[in-house]
Amino acid sequence: MMLISDFGLRISKFWDEKIRTKQISSDSRFKMNFQSAIRNCKFAILAVALLLALCFSAEAQETKKVPRIGYLAGASLSAISARIKPIQQGLRELGYVEGKNIVIEWRSAEGKLDRLPALAAELVRLKVDVIVTGGPQSTRAAKEATVTIPIVMAFDNDPVGNGFVASLARPGGNITGLSTLYPEISGKQLELLKEIVPRLSRLAVLGNSTHPGNAQALKETELAAGALAVQLQYLDVRDPKDIETAFRAASKGRADAVLVLENAVLTSHRKQLVELAVKTRLPAIYPQTEYMEAGGLIYYGTNTADLFRRAATYVDKILKGAKPADLPVEQPTKFELVINLKAAKQISLTIPSNVLARADKVIK
Repeated sequence: MMLISDFGLRISKFWDEKIRTKQISSDSRFKMNFQSAIRNCKFAILAVALLLALCFSAEAQETKKVPRIGYLAGASLSAISARIKPIQQGLRELGYVEGKNIVIEWRSAEGKLDRLPALAAELVRLKVDVIVTGGPQSTRAAKEATVTIPIVMAFDNDPVGNGFVASLARPGGNITGLSTLYPEISGKQLELLKEIVPRLSRLAVLGNSTHPGNAQALKETELAAGALAVQLQYLDVRDPKDIETAFRAASKGRADAVLVLENAVLTSHRKQLVELAVKTRLPAIYPQTEYMEAGGLIYYGTNTADLFRRAATYVDKILKGAKPADLPVEQPTKFELVINLKAAKQISLTIPSNVLARADKVIK
């Protein structure tokens, strides 16, 4: 504003000098002063408008909200790093960079599932824009904590049966995301074990009766076991201390192999589980690729990385205004077979060539 006033003063002095030196007629003085005043007024108005525009622009930039995402998991973050990276990658592909234009609040129960409700409540208090859940227990805790904040399931084995959505096509509430609903997978895992261990007649199944989908997975395993004449021994693992007890029971029951169902407790302690499988020389098939990173023998199931990467697309749509109720739950589209020959060698197991030929990845 001082600049505009100074400019007007200079114009006024210019015309006064012209008049004083009679370079213009005195009759024109009023006209010139009037025109000068109008010009000064226009400049002042433009300057004020520009100043206001700059102020509003700066205020808008300062108050522009950076999206805040909450991630809730039952297992420890270190145990599920293979899931976290695909989410981050998916967000980057959509233009979101953590720490720049998006904030992610990572929360993990570290395998202690009773902590999930408090962690979910904490994310609600932070007023995150979206909560991404890393499994059924996490989704349950988030669902009980809020009915307004959108929730994106990175995976769930039975969203309808667990009461999270009304239907896969029309979720109807504040929850949507991805489903691993493929009940036949447990049966196919058993069939694969039978190919690898032809003598298989007794199978130890490690599960968690409190885990959503456990009963359905066990039912499918029982159906396959009946067709293959395999006797099942179900061992419930709800606490880390149950892991070693389960393997002692499997050995006592003369199990020929182990099938591990989805279980956040086991995922968080997968290294101990894998080591016990080697120690007892029991071939084991696992429900998540993280077990393979810990030295597991076989994984067959959904491509977990693909699910978590696709979860980022739901986050993006919701941040852009879409409602979870209108976003259909997607089912798995990619499956993979991973075999660890190092682990096979440790227990003197030979993997048939026809099984190796079907593997998507072989660890040597």
